[in-house]
Amino acid sequence: EVQLQASGGGLVQPGGSLRLSCAASGFTFDDYVIGWFRQTPGKEREGVSYISISGGTTYYAEPEKGRFTISRDNAKNTVYLQMNSLKPEDTAIYYCAARRFSMSKADYDYDYWGQGTLVTVSS
Repeated sequence: EVQLQASGGGLVQPGGSLRLSCAASGFTFDDYVIGWFRQTPGKEREGVSYISISGGTTYYAEPEKGRFTISRDNAKNTVYLQMNSLKPEDTAIYYCAARRFSMSKADYDYDYWGQGTLVTVSS
């Protein structure tokens, strides 16, 4: 019933760009904050970026600040993450997640999770 479908990952060279999408269904999308997280085997899950219900408030972790842009289109029930100037250390599975009403940086505060999409940055 509830779905968060992440897509748009792939293989890019350092310095390249990707745009990830997260398409939601089965819940009231405009009642939920959306976060992007990433995880590499052997490392803890990291928060990347977050966006408020209206899209008016955004947050970026320091390594992504100035390179990534989060946005949402509530009419399409979709959130985007534009990633520019990609670095090898950005390689990870990227997950989108939804939390009702209020912003949080904590992964355990999120109610719904997508399956993730793999981003590989390599020459």
